[in-house]
Amino acid sequence: MSDIQWQYIFDPQLALESIPFLLKGLPYTLGIALVSTIFGIVIGFIVALMRISPVRPLEWLARFYISFMRGTPALVLLFLLYFGLPFIGVQFDAVTAAVIGFSINSAAYVAETIRSALSSVDHGQWEAAYALGLKKSFIMRKVIIPQAARIAIPPLSNVMLDIIKGTSLAAMITVPEMFQNAKIVGGREFDYMTMYILVAVMYWIVCSLFGVLQEYLEKRTSVYVETR
Repeated sequence: MSDIQWQYIFDPQLALESIPFLLKGLPYTLGIALVSTIFGIVIGFIVALMRISPVRPLEWLARFYISFMRGTPALVLLFLLYFGLPFIGVQFDAVTAAVIGFSINSAAYVAETIRSALSSVDHGQWEAAYALGLKKSFIMRKVIIPQAARIAIPPLSNVMLDIIKGTSLAAMITVPEMFQNAKIVGGREFDYMTMYILVAVMYWIVCSLFGVLQEYLEKRTSVYVETR
């Protein structure tokens, strides 16, 4: 250990001086993650309904979408959207391409999470609601979804955390988020190790804060759940 030249692994002064520049990328990191999560949940909910639909073509289409998106790296999707589509006359700016890519990729995981959550609600809830003469749409909105939401919050939170960390891939298509800024400073100062360690800690802090929010939401949605 005494032979390790620590000054070449982490430079505290450079890290401290670089924090403001890296933080300039934070709005891109959080903005892309939040918007992608919202769109991912919307698309995922639709795909989940298709997945459990009695209409076979809709179920098959949902299965194919989920299989393809879960089996395709997010980076490949970003390259297809940003570098590939211009060859057929469709062009997005880097931020838009990142939002679309993360949204459609995360929607596959969200769909399976929502499908599982909906399926986990006891079927007796449906039967009791039908016995009261309630319509199917009302049962879904007022009875099934609220119960499924409580179940889905932890895995959906994990999807969002994956998106936050995944936004670092947007640096590959020139989005000026935190990792891209870290690469710029690392190249300018010839000290990538310091910058990579610093940006890793910054991502960890951001994800930890969202972890606290996840715990709060879990407690809020479990307020009516009987504990023994």
